[in-house]
This record gives sequence, structure tokens and C-alpha cells, in this order.
Amino acid sequence: MTAVTDHADQSDQSDHADNADHGDRSEHAEHAERGARADRAARANPGDRSEPKADSRPDSRSGPAWDDGLIARRVAGAPRPPGAGMGMGAGAATSTTSTATGTDAGADTGLRSYAPSGTPSGPPSGTPTSTPSTAPTTTPTQPHEGPLRTRLDALRELVGLSRTRLDSGTLAEAGRVLDEAAARRRLSERHTVVAIAGATGSGKSTLFNSLAGVMISETGVRRPTTAAPIGCSWTDGAAGLLDRLGIPGRLRRRPLQGPGADELQGLVLIDLPDHDSAVGEHREHVDRILALVDAVIWVVDPEKYADAMLHERYLRPMAGHAEVTFVVLNQIDRLPGDAADQVLDDLRRLLDEDGVALGEHGEPGATVLAISALTGEGIGELREALGQFTQERGAAARRISADVDAAAERLRPVYVTGTHSGRNRGRIGLSEEAREEFADRLADAVGAAAAGDAAERAWRRHAGKACGDPWFRLWRWYEARRYSQGVPTPVALTPVDEEATARQRVEHAVRTVADEAATGLPVPWGQAVREAAVRGAEGLPEALDELAVTAGVPSGRPPRPGWWPVAVLAQAAMTLLQIVGGVWLVGQIIGVATPNLGVPALLMLVGIVGGPCVEWASRMAARGPARRYGHDAERRLREAAAGCGRAGVLDPVAAELLRYREVREQYVRVAGARSPIG
Repeated sequence: MTAVTDHADQSDQSDHADNADHGDRSEHAEHAERGARADRAARANPGDRSEPKADSRPDSRSGPAWDDGLIARRVAGAPRPPGAGMGMGAGAATSTTSTATGTDAGADTGLRSYAPSGTPSGPPSGTPTSTPSTAPTTTPTQPHEGPLRTRLDALRELVGLSRTRLDSGTLAEAGRVLDEAAARRRLSERHTVVAIAGATGSGKSTLFNSLAGVMISETGVRRPTTAAPIGCSWTDGAAGLLDRLGIPGRLRRRPLQGPGADELQGLVLIDLPDHDSAVGEHREHVDRILALVDAVIWVVDPEKYADAMLHERYLRPMAGHAEVTFVVLNQIDRLPGDAADQVLDDLRRLLDEDGVALGEHGEPGATVLAISALTGEGIGELREALGQFTQERGAAARRISADVDAAAERLRPVYVTGTHSGRNRGRIGLSEEAREEFADRLADAVGAAAAGDAAERAWRRHAGKACGDPWFRLWRWYEARRYSQGVPTPVALTPVDEEATARQRVEHAVRTVADEAATGLPVPWGQAVREAAVRGAEGLPEALDELAVTAGVPSGRPPRPGWWPVAVLAQAAMTLLQIVGGVWLVGQIIGVATPNLGVPALLMLVGIVGGPCVEWASRMAARGPARRYGHDAERRLREAAAGCGRAGVLDPVAAELLRYREVREQYVRVAGARSPIG
């Protein structure tokens, strides 16, 4: 033990000499001194039966070099590798060799156990020793069940229903959230991954070391100090989580197993590079890992807490992740009097302007604390908050839920419309009025009304031929022929012009109903409705032209009502009376018949007057049947045109509207809304 004490005294003198030569009481030097003192105390402990360890600090004459006063060992209970009793300087070759051969000092758990030099790597006496795990442990996934599982399933269904309607870029973020949620769900739920992020000089690494109880991450005045993310896990089984973050085995650590380590059981702490680093690779590390961790501790200092880059690039876009966010004002030991409270209040104000909810008065939100990682002020409160946060084991689920919220907010413009206008105000889809108007326009295009009028005229004309006075019909025929010979024939539309007009009417009808159906829909779904209507309208004018021939006025004579034969017989009788009376009068004139002018004159008068009367009565009686006949012809053609338009246009439009209703219902589930949106 005398040798150990002498060696500790020599190391102490060397430390003082180094400090006198440099004259720099920087944060790095203070941590190095504390580490060396812990090393000396451990070596001088009579209860320590381990062999003395050589001082591994480099000679001060070789220039400033980082020495944390620590050595790398295997986890508790594992055999020590060769050179375990040497410092970092002597053990570097062993570590490099292990890395090159694909092994690591903590290969069984993916971590390295760090403890002060000379201190046993296992737990203190009387503390149970945990058996290292050989693989990531998968635990029950209760935090992902329930409402969050429903939202994830709805988001997956939403993406599936939308792939053919939306571009891949629009759905990329939602797909990423689903992939990351599935990847996180497959890993351990016993661990909570928390990243420490901040700007250059904010003291991230100092806070990281303070929470771990040992210097793991390098600190100092050289910037940037942290070039790659470093992971530290308080419990075994975190290898899968660290693999997901892309942290190699050489950068995985274990904290000091002291009295305060139990309260952080399950914590996996990640020290990130500076988010404002001039090295682009460092910023890429920060952005990549921030998208994967369960929670974030943002470390700010009194000089840069209002930095625009921090607020605009990170805090404001991630305002929805407030429940998994810690904002720590570090270096309050540099602020005199009540300046720390003033800066902390101003920081809360800025966070409120960023939309970050603050967890005050028991409300969910970000935790805001003031600490000094250098002096230890506020560290206990932060450790307590982190311990409670970790023990709840709900950070991963809250982070995924916040990611789903963010994805839903990005997708809101393509699933939810702000207002509805026109007849569809307050509803989605086609109203009955819009459907009837579309059928009316198609009926106009096919000429249903004209076909009905033609059918009615044909019925009346047929009735006139059968029941009309023959002498009047003969005279009308003569007058019509004479008029047609003296008056020029009006120029009528050619079949080509009629076809062009009908096509324009059909296109206008389709355009109108598509615009009506798309009213109030988000742009992508409105465009999908219009495209469905246009595709369905292909060939519709030709189909309507064929309907005009097959479903228009029936061929042959119109059906006859029951009174028709009576009218025909009456008209024939009137004509026969005229003929009989006329022949009788002619016979009297030529002396063949006995002279008696009264009877033949009366017969002729009855026939002459009765014929027009029968014709007029037949016309009056024919109005109703002719009108019904025309209406039936118009209805048949209108229904045929409406059926053609429904099959070609309305059904595809309705299918698109139904798909939109389905995706909107899924979006409501994703957004977690209790009432319909939009």
C-alpha cells in the first residue's frame, strides 16, 4: 500500500505541475483534475485489492493531450482483456485491435464499461451483479397498443388507399413514420433513448459526463469537440437501439455504477455533435439521430439561447414533440444575482412563441430547467426528472404519437378542405339536384324533348288521317303542296353540325357535373374526380346518338285508344251522307229520281257539317293520348340517356368520392379527431 500511496502522491504533484504550466482553469482541465483525484482516491483505498495501475497520462512536455483518467474494461462480471490494468495511452492498441477484428470490449452488450482508474469494474460490494445480455431484449409492446396502434393502422391504411391518387413525395413522410415506428416497436421497450443536443460551447458533453458520473465525452475549448455521437446505456439490452442509431461499438459506454445510477435504469443517453457545427457531417449526424431517438435534451447557454437557427430549424418545427423535449439552460453559474431567472423566463417566452407547450402546473409539455453542469447546480433535479421520465417507459410511444401528429398535419391539405361552397356547402359529394341537372343536360344533348314532341305530333297526325274529314285533308294537302313549291326550303343543320352541337352539350354536361362533384375537395382528390369523369365520358356522345335511334320514337303506328273506331265510323258515315245526298240531288236534276230537294239537301247538310265536327271532336279527344304518348317517348329517351351517363360518368365519380370518404375517415383516426374534419 505504500507504493500505491507514493504513486498517488507523484501523480498529484504531476497534476499540479501541469496545471501550473498551462495556467488554464478551463472546463476540460477541471474535469481532468476531478478524474485524476478520483483515480488517486481509488488507488489509495485500503479495501481495493487490485494491483497498482500505471499512470497513463502523457507527459506535459508532449503538448496538450486529452486524458480522462479512465480505462476501458468489460462489463461487470466479464473477464478483463489484456492490458485492462493500463491507462488509455497503453491500452489504445488493444482497443484498436478489438475493433479491427470485429470485436469490442463490450461486445456482448454493445457497450463499454467505464470506471475510474483503479476502481473495480463490478458493482459495489453488496450490489447484485447483473448478467450481461447477449442480444437485444424484446419486451411486451403495451405502450404501442391502444389508441396509438389504432392510429398507426389507420395511417397504414391511409397510405395504401392514397398511393394511386397522391405522388410518392407527399406520402414519403408518412411512410417514414410507419417504418420507424415498426422498427422502434421491434426493439426494447425497457429502454428510453434520449439525445443531448445543443450548439457549440453550450456544455453538452459536460452535462453528458455529469449525468454519467464519469468523463466519457471529451470536453474542452477546441470546437467542435464531439465529432461523432456517443452512446451511454445504464442497463443491458440496448445494443439493438444503438445499432439503429448507427453508433459503433467503439463509441458505446457504460456509466459509473454509483449510488445514483439506479434512478436512471433504462436510460440510453446519446451525446450529439454540435447542431451548428461548421462540419456538414456533424449536422447530418444530428438531424439523422434526432429523427430516431425517443426524447431530446436541448442544452442552451446564456449567450445562444435565442439563436435563430435553434428555434427556426429545430424547436419550432418540433413543437408538437414538447412532451418528449427537455430544454436545459446551462452555465447559470456565469450569471450574477437573479439574472438566471430572467434568462430562464425569456427562454420560456421564446419557447411559447415557437409553439412549444411548457409542462407547467402538471400540464403535459416540455420540461425547462436551469442548471450548471460544471458546478452541479440543478443536476439533481434534472436526474430526477429524467429518472421519472425513463421509469414511465412511455417516451417511445409519445414520440411516435408526436411523429404521427406531424405527419397528419403535413397531410392535412391533401385530405381536408377548409370550406365548402355552392350547393354542396357543408357536405361532400353530388346532390340530387346536381344529378338531375346532369340528366337534363344529357337529355337535351340527345334531344329527348324534341323526340317527345315528334312522337306527340306523329300521334296527332295519325289520328287526323284516320278521323279527319277527307275533303279537308285533300284541300290541306293541295295547299301544302302549292306552298312548298312557291316558298324556298329553309336551310337546316347538316348531320355533322348536329353531331358537333350534341358533342359540345355532352362535354359541357360532364364538365359541369365534375366541377360540382369536386367542389369542396382537396386539390388531388378534386383532380381525381375530374379525371374519372373525363375518362367515363369517352364515347358517351356516340352512345347517346345510338340511343336517339333505338330508344326514341317507336317504329310503326302509335297505339289506338278505345274511341278510335267509333270516330272512324262516324267520319265515314258523315262522308257517306254527303255522297248519298249529292247523288240523290244529281238524280233529281237529270230526272232519274223523284223530285224532292228537302231530303237529299238535309242529308248533304248533315254530312257536310258532321264531318268537321267529328274531326274537331277527334282532335280534342286525341290531345291527352298524344301528349302522354309524347311524354312516354321523352321519358324513355331521358331515362336511357341518364342511365348511360350514370354508368359512364356518375358511377366513376361516385367511386372516387367513396374512396375519398374512406381516406378521410382514416385521416380522422390518424389525426385523433373526435368529430369529422372538413
